[in-house]
Amino acid sequence: MKTERRWDVVALGEAMVEFNQTRAGEPHYHQGFGGDTSNAIIAAARAGARTAYLTRVGADSFGHSLQGLWAQEQVDTHAVTQDASAATGIYFVSHGPSGHAFSYLRAHSAASRMDAAWLSGAPAQCIAQAQWLHVSGISMAISDSACDTVFAAMALAHAAGTQVSFDANLRLKLWPLARAQACIRQAIGLCDVFLPSYDDMVTLTGLTDAQAIVDWCHAQGARQVVLKLGAEGAIVSAAVGAARSTLPGHRVSAVDATGAGDCFSGNLLARLAAGDRLEAAAHYANVAAALTVQGFGAVASLPRKADVHASGWL
Repeated sequence: MKTERRWDVVALGEAMVEFNQTRAGEPHYHQGFGGDTSNAIIAAARAGARTAYLTRVGADSFGHSLQGLWAQEQVDTHAVTQDASAATGIYFVSHGPSGHAFSYLRAHSAASRMDAAWLSGAPAQCIAQAQWLHVSGISMAISDSACDTVFAAMALAHAAGTQVSFDANLRLKLWPLARAQACIRQAIGLCDVFLPSYDDMVTLTGLTDAQAIVDWCHAQGARQVVLKLGAEGAIVSAAVGAARSTLPGHRVSAVDATGAGDCFSGNLLARLAAGDRLEAAAHYANVAAALTVQGFGAVASLPRKADVHASGWL
């Protein structure tokens, strides 16, 4: 019997409360929200996708605020668990001449207590009823049990015919490089579309040529690859041996690049779920990412569908 696809995109990972520095060198912060897969699922919802999020949050004011955010953004939360004995993670973003830097207070957070058994029930049903499951290297890095949860979720997705997208999102403050390389390499071979950033892949592979990085990704088993190049755009490879497309970046006055890659991923998945081919979906996502860097915060500046269409770049 054919499974009903209730959701276009579901994502699994850790959401956090964000404190983003508004003036470089000064202790002034704007409180917002973040967490890579949470950013991506909100981006997908703003692009018009039917979405749900899978995570654990603390039974604290920050956890309640995140639940309110997702409800406001029309992201379904029936598979979100409140943990009375662990806190919701928070992080700080500071800005300087070399870009933005992150400081985290997330050790032993509620999300880090995810395990494969937690997936049974509502999270597993969400995965089985989705077109796409989105996970990331951060989802894997926050704890050993969370890493196991990501691989279990990918297995559930494959069993249900749900496609999997994976973003490496390398954070070496969370795990050592050797473990990151091993786990990310394994996850690449299990995903339907791999959405890494250039800087992450240079660190992971030692390669600097973008086309060679795409070759490496396919060699690990990635079926489709979109290599995000930041301000320079993206390289799209829809299949091993297929012709590749290079999407140029858009010239904008960038203020804060926090979450730009997540914005790209969420918009790309929304468009794939809507029926776009990979190159068209990446073109749309490239525009959305250029718009989001013009405002502060990982979530507040995420564009809506009308903003992307009004840009004149589609």
